[in-house]
Amino acid sequence: MNKLVHRFVSLALLGACGLAAAQAYPNRPVKIIVPFAASGPADNYARFMAQRLQDELKQSFVVENRPGAGSIIGTDAAAKAPADGYTLLMMSNTHTVNETLIPNKPFALLKDFVGVAPVNASDLMLVVHPSVPAKNLAELIALAKSKPGKLNYASSGNGTPYHMAGELFKHMAGVHITHVPYRGSSGARTDVVGGQVDMMFDAVTTMSEFAKEGRVRGIATTGKTRASTLPDMPTVAESGVPKYEAVIWLGLMAPKGTPAAIVNRLNEEVRKIVARPDVKEAWAKQGAVPMSMNTTEFAQYLEADVAKWADIVRVSGAKPD
Repeated sequence: MNKLVHRFVSLALLGACGLAAAQAYPNRPVKIIVPFAASGPADNYARFMAQRLQDELKQSFVVENRPGAGSIIGTDAAAKAPADGYTLLMMSNTHTVNETLIPNKPFALLKDFVGVAPVNASDLMLVVHPSVPAKNLAELIALAKSKPGKLNYASSGNGTPYHMAGELFKHMAGVHITHVPYRGSSGARTDVVGGQVDMMFDAVTTMSEFAKEGRVRGIATTGKTRASTLPDMPTVAESGVPKYEAVIWLGLMAPKGTPAAIVNRLNEEVRKIVARPDVKEAWAKQGAVPMSMNTTEFAQYLEADVAKWADIVRVSGAKPD
């Protein structure tokens, strides 16, 4: 009986300490590591969230870009950081893809991190440089089939949504196009706009303006339905590749062992931010949709996304370049 009482008291004290830690958090700057290059969706939305978390929690949230190796360099740095709530990771479905695509990593996503909260999701869009003689998806597929391996597509690196969208397209459309990986989406985007690379799957939130300006030709979007910001552009699925779907989603994670009270507090703050009408309105104009889950739901979502992409990696035969 005494042991049970002692255990109960210990648990109560731990709970009280955790609550006190969460209430005092944060009392110094919090770093958000973005394992991707500047100016891409992960960087843009990390800075968006950092500013609003800073406003709400009255403490600095600083974004640090550490790109390279398809997100592995920055993610490994986050995995090795102290599990105290002062280092967070802005992740995307690149990470859930890489669990299968790149198995020999110095970390395991679901073992070395805990999910804090998802942020948002957006469709991708397939664009080509205006010099490519294809005005729609049917013409692009015909062109690719007439010149196997001659057309190339840029991505922000192995395992990124842009890469996997291309690999899924190759598999489902039955075409052979060559992958050209970059260290970040900015370089890939610049070279497609400049004509050094033929095509790219890129986030609607960043590429749509280039299409509207005529610097690239928009071919199709990648969601189940047409993007709200590009209602006149058909989806890949309705343009000849039935059931095709590829999106990019973003979320925050923390090193495993971060106190649950701190993780839960951050989850609550993120959910309040993404539920704000002004945030929803601003993101809708960019083609992004807020995501909101508690920590248990997000953990389940992460596990399901790892399993989903494991199947796609196997079926498509995608390999790191």
